[in-house]
Amino acid sequence: MQKQQIAVIFGGCSPEYEVSLKSAYSVITHMDNAIYEPILLGITRAGAWFLFSGAPEKILDDTWQNSDDCLPAIISPDRNTRGALIFAQGKVKAVQLHAAMPVLHGKYGEDGTVQGLLELAGIPIVGCNVLASALCMDKDRAHKMAAAAGIRVPSSFTIADPAELAAHLGQAERLGYPLFVKPVRAGSSYGITKVSNEDQLSDAVHLAFQYDDAVIIEETITGFEVGCAVLGSGRDLIVGEVDEIELAGGFFDYKEKYTLATSAIHVPARVSPQKADEIKETAKAIYHALGCGGFARVDMFLTPAGEILFNEVNTIPGFTTHSRYPNMLKAAGMPFEQVIRTLIEQAVNAK
Repeated sequence: MQKQQIAVIFGGCSPEYEVSLKSAYSVITHMDNAIYEPILLGITRAGAWFLFSGAPEKILDDTWQNSDDCLPAIISPDRNTRGALIFAQGKVKAVQLHAAMPVLHGKYGEDGTVQGLLELAGIPIVGCNVLASALCMDKDRAHKMAAAAGIRVPSSFTIADPAELAAHLGQAERLGYPLFVKPVRAGSSYGITKVSNEDQLSDAVHLAFQYDDAVIIEETITGFEVGCAVLGSGRDLIVGEVDEIELAGGFFDYKEKYTLATSAIHVPARVSPQKADEIKETAKAIYHALGCGGFARVDMFLTPAGEILFNEVNTIPGFTTHSRYPNMLKAAGMPFEQVIRTLIEQAVNAK
């Protein structure tokens, strides 16, 4: 049986470059090599594309970009190619792809940019399409779409220029401190600050603007964060067990997400079976409202009164063996290898 050639795209010119390397390594080393031939396409921090043919461990320790293991490569936008072009010794070789899995976190990977290139090229995408990726990356528009579907969301407002802050101090006061200041389009909690009073607001806004050209200021929701791993398209969805983030203090920032220094993740979440089912149904409603397909992690807040509010959707969540997304599905009886196989199969077989 001829193996299916599946591109795994990693790296990228995003602050989340290093996270991408860890996720990609886990995906590559858990693919079924009897069925799939991984075509490893690495993107440097500067945005250069290469075909990488070395050991996966070099991706993990970020030594993958070297002259022995790399050849310049691009995704061809020509739908007759339906694959990648590799440049070597003055010649160009076309490599057909059965599907491509972007394992790229944050901007220029999770935001619909790479998905647009793949759709233009006619290459099936393992994951969300252009529209869903772009929409979920935009916290403000995602909240508005979810609210239109009847999902409760935190109160918030946006600022398009740091100079506008003075005109919005009254809005911040009405939301009530503490507040969260976030880049509208960023991931892994980059640029997010929990602000306790007006004196801290200006510095937080300027920090957030370092990561995006728009900032959202959002009320703090009392309670804790819960998440759902969703896999599939249309009405045929698989939902993992609900997880719960337990914080000792502060919020689930970049350090906590990747070290769990003072926090813990409980899978399943410490909620009643009835509340877990309600959270899962809400996650599916959000997934549909934002047009997601393939896979995504839906994050929500659960208040002490039992209310569920939408937080955000990660269309390319962390994908290491200890990441939340695969662990929620593992708790529901789907091991990591099966998750990857199912994701690829649904992309290849999509009509």
